[in-house]
Amino acid sequence: MSKSKVIELTVRYLRFAASTLAGTAVDMLVLWLCSDYLFKGNYWGEYLLSPFISFECAVLVNFTIAYFSVWKDRVSAHTFRSFCRHYAGYNLSCTGTFLLKMCALLLIERFSGGWDVLICNILALCISGILNFVLNETVVFKSNK
Repeated sequence: MSKSKVIELTVRYLRFAASTLAGTAVDMLVLWLCSDYLFKGNYWGEYLLSPFISFECAVLVNFTIAYFSVWKDRVSAHTFRSFCRHYAGYNLSCTGTFLLKMCALLLIERFSGGWDVLICNILALCISGILNFVLNETVVFKSNK
């Protein structure tokens, strides 16, 4: 791989990482609003529906940034159809990597001897984040070159 390709990939990864921080902020805000105001006192609403809604809101924010910024050079035409088609693939890849993250978190906790859930989550996020970037780079926003 050429030096310019490595630099391009590194810059793209850093922009991807920044977009995930925006998604994380949206996820936490929506989770807080849903669980504390919309579904307060309802177990299913607080612990199942609220995280689902916040996850999907974060995915939409992350995707929108990725579509118009991170991988904008890979989108041939910015149409509604293109947006929806790419979003479907992006949402599937995020859902798959979320499931991988949960498995990794549980495995890390099991084999670490009981590390705190936040530490296990950070390590699992590193694993799933790299996989999510690779899926977006090679499948969702695949280069036609």
